[in-house]
Amino acid sequence: MPHSVPSRLRVAAIDFLNPAPLMWDFDHPPLASTLAARYQLHSTQPSLCAEELLAGRADLGLIPIAALTPSLAIVSDCAIASLDRVRSIQLIIKLNNSPADDIDRVLAAVRTIAADTASRSSLAYAQILFKKFIGTAPQFLPAPADPIAMLRQADAALLIGDPALLALENRTQIESSIGPCLWLDLAHEWTSRTHLPWVAAVWAVRPESLAASSITAAQLTRDLQLSRDHGLAHIDSLVSEWTPRIAIPPATIRHYLTHNIHYTLSPACVAAIQLFRRHAAEASLLPPLPTLRFL
Repeated sequence: MPHSVPSRLRVAAIDFLNPAPLMWDFDHPPLASTLAARYQLHSTQPSLCAEELLAGRADLGLIPIAALTPSLAIVSDCAIASLDRVRSIQLIIKLNNSPADDIDRVLAAVRTIAADTASRSSLAYAQILFKKFIGTAPQFLPAPADPIAMLRQADAALLIGDPALLALENRTQIESSIGPCLWLDLAHEWTSRTHLPWVAAVWAVRPESLAASSITAAQLTRDLQLSRDHGLAHIDSLVSEWTPRIAIPPATIRHYLTHNIHYTLSPACVAAIQLFRRHAAEASLLPPLPTLRFL
């Protein structure tokens, strides 16, 4: 009787700049071929990545923390986070002759926000900023990630990921079309108000999927940690690979990967996820998640 071949874990990943170090071993020799025998990889948007995992179309995903549920287990040690300014989540607010020195006053005047909805977590962070810390509830209008078009239809624009990095590079051009704006790094707003890191995403797995594969929890954790460590050891190579792909100077890409993004799921990051989910539940933005489940 033939032996059944253990299935590979189906992995939903994100093809943005910030996860690039986490994906190093999946994309580069000498370990890419070894991992390809254990993992079946495809890339998608952060929100769709979580959707595929929750629908059972993927087994492992790099998902926004807003998408965590009691059925999913966090794979320890790896994260996409920031200890202060992350650059890749920007809230751009038209000043309309208002002074920019009183940030909370500028925020309180915002009534409409054109939002790139690629990440549920980033959207929830923005909603928490207004509801919890400012005491207002502006209307969020889904919009393509075009800052000039967004700011022409709303008081503010929320940009996420690579479009936010590009907007910062084109700040002069954007303000010449729109007028003076207040540029807020949403990670900095969170860290300065909570004194905790800002966490965007974690690796999460459907634990039952491991039973059908040859991969143990320890092997999965080790594979993901080693890929992260090897990626951080090859930052110069990543800068070379990404410079043709995104219109950002190489020095900015290097600084982003080494200083803006924090790739370790520290105890402070876990506390930040718990606080984020508590605030989101209190504001009726997300379902309650009383405890985090770890693999």
